[in-house]
Parts: sequence; C-alpha cells; structure tokens
Amino acid sequence: MIDDLVIPESPSTFPTEEVENAILYSGDLFWARRIVSIGISLLLIVSIYWLISYVDDEGIFSLRPSDKAMNYQDTYGDMIQLDEVSLDGQGVSVCIVDSGIDLTHPDLSGLSLAGWRDFISTGTEPYDDNGHGTSMAGILVADGWIEGVAPNVDLYVAKALDGVNGEGSDETVAQAIDWCVEQNVNIISLSLGGAPGILPFNPFSGRDSGDAANDAIEQGIIVVAAAGNDGGGDDDGDVAHPSSEQLVISVGGVTLSESHWSGSSIGDNDGSLFPLILPRQDPNKKPEIVAPAESVPVINNQNSWSIVDGTSAATVFVTGAIALLLENSPELSSNNEQANSDTVAQIKQLILNSVKTKEGQEGHDDNYGYGLLQIDNLIIASSSV
Repeated sequence: MIDDLVIPESPSTFPTEEVENAILYSGDLFWARRIVSIGISLLLIVSIYWLISYVDDEGIFSLRPSDKAMNYQDTYGDMIQLDEVSLDGQGVSVCIVDSGIDLTHPDLSGLSLAGWRDFISTGTEPYDDNGHGTSMAGILVADGWIEGVAPNVDLYVAKALDGVNGEGSDETVAQAIDWCVEQNVNIISLSLGGAPGILPFNPFSGRDSGDAANDAIEQGIIVVAAAGNDGGGDDDGDVAHPSSEQLVISVGGVTLSESHWSGSSIGDNDGSLFPLILPRQDPNKKPEIVAPAESVPVINNQNSWSIVDGTSAATVFVTGAIALLLENSPELSSNNEQANSDTVAQIKQLILNSVKTKEGQEGHDDNYGYGLLQIDNLIIASSSV
C-alpha cells in the first residue's frame, strides 16, 4: 500500500511525474510480493515432501513411510507370492494375542474389531500402550500405505501383554487364548514366546499357554506362534514356548535376500534330556516355516510407521496366508463341524508341500524349517484337497 500518495481533487492539477512514479513503485511492489510468495510456497512444498518421505528405523513421525520401507514391502510381497493372490481373508476370523491395538492409525481407519478383551487392565475400549500389537495387527489387516496380508478378516484382539516391556505371564496368555476359542475364531496368532516347554516339576502347577493352544487345536483352530528371537550365540536350544507344542505352527524368519535371519531361534528336533524334548517327526519339526523377519515395514501406535526385525512379524505373515487358505478352502476351517486336530495336521502338511526350500536343502532344516512361505503355492495345494 502506498501511504504517502496524495490524490488531488482536480485531475488537471495532478502532478504527472508523481503518478508515473507511483505506478512504477506499485508494480515493483506487486512483483516483489509475488516472488516472495512463490519462494515461500516452494520452501513449504520441499518441507512437506521431506516430512512425507522421512521415517527411520525407530519410527520418526511422518505422513507416510519412507521410500525404503515401501521398497521393502514390495520385496517381501513378491518374495512370499502375496502379489499373486487376489484373496483378502473375507469370512475368516483371526484372534491376535498381544499388547492391544491402536485403532487411530490412519492405515486402520476402515477397521472395525469383531471383538476385544483386555486381560491387563480390563479396559473396555481398544488401546495399545506398547505398540507391538498394533504393528502385528497392521501386517494382517492394514489398508493404507502398509497393505495387510488379509485385510478383510474378522479381527479379534486380546490384550495379554503390558505396556512397559510388552511382557505378560504365561497364565494370562493362556486365558487370552481361551477367550479367543470362546469367540469361535479360526486362527489364533501369537507373536510372543517364552522358554521351551518342559515337563513341570509340579504336575499341578496350573494351565499354561501350551495347554490352551492344544485345546484350541483339538477344535480345529489353527495356532501360529513365533519361533523366538534368541538365535545365534544366545540360542537356548529350541524354539520358544508355545510354538514348541507339536501341532502349533512355529514360524522362523528370513532376510530380504531370503537367507536365514540370524536372530531367529533354531529348532531342536533330535530331542534332549534337559529340557526334556522328544524327537520330532514330519510335518511337526520346528520351526515348520519361515517368513519375513528383517526390516519389515509396520505401523505403530504413534500414528506413524517403523521398520522392525523379529519372528513376531514373520508369524503374522503366516497367519495371514492361512487366512487366505481358509477363505479359498472353507472345508478346512474350524467352522466345519468335523474339524479337529487332524484338520490342523492336514494344513501343516499343505504348508510342507508348498514352501520354497533354500538351495541344496533336503527335508527339514533346523534354521529354515521346511522352507519359505509361498502363499500362491499354498492356495493351489489346498485346491487339490
């Protein structure tokens, strides 16, 4: 605005030179403002792009996952044949036992839980004060930047792990598994685990997660559990409990290059005296299968995204694959009145027949299981049953 320009009452007395200078000054000011405005706009665009594109391994706040994370998602989708399948889990029910779920994440905006139970604080509304459960749920049902393996399953969530360290007692996990069974779910996903199961010194020591898992399997419910993350020099000799149970599907992990992830627990299939483990037979050698466990893109409970390692993530990939299997072959579901542990054993045999073995592998490998998850192969194998 030109504050010192005086407009005379009569045009005939207006100084012509002053008018010309005012017009020139006004034009210069206009273009100066335009240039500044354009510069600020470009700066904002660059800043927003930086925010949208940036996320590190710790899950720094962002408006989308990083390009690296999206590339990892594509790599794993291709690796396990997820990109070759058009199924979405419709009509299949899954129960995740974990630290809860944060439904406010944008990648879960369309999700409505089929059921919720809090065994830690008896909260009536879903929440996740640790984040692990949200990340695992996202691998299964996210529908946004992160694309879940089976986004249209009916999802039940049982909170059995606390918000401090993501820990919980085996007794609480057993109660959560029992609740899942009461909801008549088809699959129970356990991205958790403890020490290998051993015979208790006290035969009346109570019900544990292995007991609960086996009771579920007797009804034809498939239980999928993490092999554990103590691989390498710290390995305690076997996969984690309750994935050590015979008919529970124990899931190990691989890297982006399909090699064994070093943190994935090894299976002890020859048996041992302490802890007491009997030799395992096919198709129940541990772990049964491996799936993505290194640099896995996930959602978190901070409305952001992270990149994580662990057989917890691998477990949910297998859970999702089995959900797609049951959608394609509902006769294998626990909804079938004839379903029992033999049905679960049949599904384990389909897994054995459909996986991708590593180069030179013959039979079961204590690190690599029977092989790498191949979802399309699994669907095709089930179609011939």
